[in-house]
Amino acid sequence: MQSRSTPTPTSPLRAAVVGTGAIVSGSHLPALRAHADRVELVAAVDVDGTRLAEFQKLAGDGVTGYQDLTAMLEAERPDLVLIGTPPALHQQQTLAALKSGAWALCEKPLTLSLAEYDELAAAEEATGAYASVVFQHRYGSGAVHARDLIRSGTLGTPRVAHCQTTWHRDAAYFAVPWRGRWASEGGGPTMGHGIHQYDLLLHLLGDWTEIRAMAARLVHDTESEDVSTALVRFDNGALATVVNSVLSPDEVSRIRIDCDRATVELTHLYGHSNTDWTYTPAPGATSIPPPATDTPSSHTAQLGALLDAHDQGVRPPGSGPEARRTLEFAAALYKSAFTGETVRAGEIAPGDPYYSAMHGNHPEWSPK
Repeated sequence: MQSRSTPTPTSPLRAAVVGTGAIVSGSHLPALRAHADRVELVAAVDVDGTRLAEFQKLAGDGVTGYQDLTAMLEAERPDLVLIGTPPALHQQQTLAALKSGAWALCEKPLTLSLAEYDELAAAEEATGAYASVVFQHRYGSGAVHARDLIRSGTLGTPRVAHCQTTWHRDAAYFAVPWRGRWASEGGGPTMGHGIHQYDLLLHLLGDWTEIRAMAARLVHDTESEDVSTALVRFDNGALATVVNSVLSPDEVSRIRIDCDRATVELTHLYGHSNTDWTYTPAPGATSIPPPATDTPSSHTAQLGALLDAHDQGVRPPGSGPEARRTLEFAAALYKSAFTGETVRAGEIAPGDPYYSAMHGNHPEWSPK
């Protein structure tokens, strides 16, 4: 089935949400309201009838509730499906949306393995619809500005980078049944927390070529890691460190890139605006002006970019090879950490145990 034709400006896209918990009510719903002239929320799906009813009251009139995704897709035929359920459900729900002809915007991780991702890519090819993953940090004006400056060469050649997601999660956080388990979350902070930050690092610096990593369970009684570290080489020659932790009382999200003519730094926690970015010129170099406007990173900003792509009939950002590259980075980090070997981009292919599962069936890390 091919995706439907581009609607006219007087005919907003029909959208549905799947899952009505905090991420949907707190982030996706405000994003939909911010773009109400372009997209209309017509349906919501949740297996919990009480939670669904509460969301319908919050969303307002005109949102029909369903407890079954297939029934909703058949009845409503939405143009866009926004998915905010636990990670193990993402791939199958995104597949269902694509096969119905709808575009999908899904919370991270889009899939729990490269094998699952490639199945989605095949569905995109077959249906003409697209699946994007929520990586909202790419879409703030500060990130757009930094990427333009780096990619244009204005800052000179990138040389050294640091990417840090050092957060804190207690035992109660992991008491939620699906957290910390390979089958339901796909991994620890490498997949569930730091992925936003190193996705932004890849977005700024481009393709990575090799990775050497370590991971450990130092505190939490989980199947997956609670900390990981990596050394990364990029195609442009830059070397980077990446740290993903849920053991850090002083929480921060940080990226620093040292280029020939300036150092660019982003320091924030869960989202950024222009004031969270700083530029330090090299001796004798000129200062870097800020962006002309200040657009915070948000679901609203990413949804706007997706709607623009839909209007133009082109692949949306945060999908296709871009999204796969970030997932491959996660798989390579795990493979390197669990095997002690350097992993190169492109080497995890069908037949490699890390292609079908992030733990690669490694005896120490696979489920007992």
